[in-house]
Amino acid sequence: MTTSTFEELQQLIDAGQPLPADGIRQLAAAADILPLGMLADSLRRRMHDRQVTYVRVAQCAFDASLAGAVPLTAREIRITGQPPTMSVAITAIEAAKAVAGERAVSGLAWQDVERLAAGGETAARVLTRLREAGLDALAELPLDRAGGVAEAVEQLAAAGYRQLRLTIEKAVAADRTHLLLQAAVLQDRYACIQAINPLPTVLQTFRPTTGYDDVKMVAVARLAAPNVPAIQVDWLRYGPKLAQVALTFGANDLDAVTASDESADGRRRAPLEEVRRNIEAAGFTPAERDGFYGLVK
Repeated sequence: MTTSTFEELQQLIDAGQPLPADGIRQLAAAADILPLGMLADSLRRRMHDRQVTYVRVAQCAFDASLAGAVPLTAREIRITGQPPTMSVAITAIEAAKAVAGERAVSGLAWQDVERLAAGGETAARVLTRLREAGLDALAELPLDRAGGVAEAVEQLAAAGYRQLRLTIEKAVAADRTHLLLQAAVLQDRYACIQAINPLPTVLQTFRPTTGYDDVKMVAVARLAAPNVPAIQVDWLRYGPKLAQVALTFGANDLDAVTASDESADGRRRAPLEEVRRNIEAAGFTPAERDGFYGLVK
């Protein structure tokens, strides 16, 4: 990338204008990630200044008791696993909502919605029933799902889900740029996407991602979808080292921070202190949010 091209892209960011798709593809294809990271950091600072949000999540299996499993400090309850039937899914959601109160309940993936709909109901009806039971958001909505994600976003928006979080299941880095550009198009159309988590939720043993690819995809996500408020990194899955670097490459939200404040090594090693310390060390200001993406007062 030439200096003049970089300056032209920077001027677009300064003016609050989206970058051209060809420019983003060129950045994603380049071996040098520093210009990409600088542009992404510039955009995230324009959008969020120095603030980095994080959410403490209590992850609970759908078939396990929630008694004593949800700390009061959790801002979101996330149901894990794949309920085999609609009845089991609704029972799990209702139990989680009874414990959550005003806190958000998330769970399931779009694949689970399709599987439950195969029992004789439409996907739209499944989404409505899950929402009526207390589900506030799907835990995973993969951009790289077979057949595309547009129909899923349309149905979720129609069913009243307003905090969509788009994810990547296992698409390799080279295949993700066009998916992230598509996310921006969907946000323009439906205005219900709150976050993108651009790193794979399925880690492949024989084809692992690298830190280079990971921070590049975080930066591409920020530049490709400037109309989506949050670019996330999963704190539990990817850890503090990658999360801290990702914050300087365009990320502004840390998902899945452990809800418990207990640590055998003392308070300074507790999850909350660790995440706040890592955010501050990267030069940002930590701010806790809830499962609805609102700041905790």
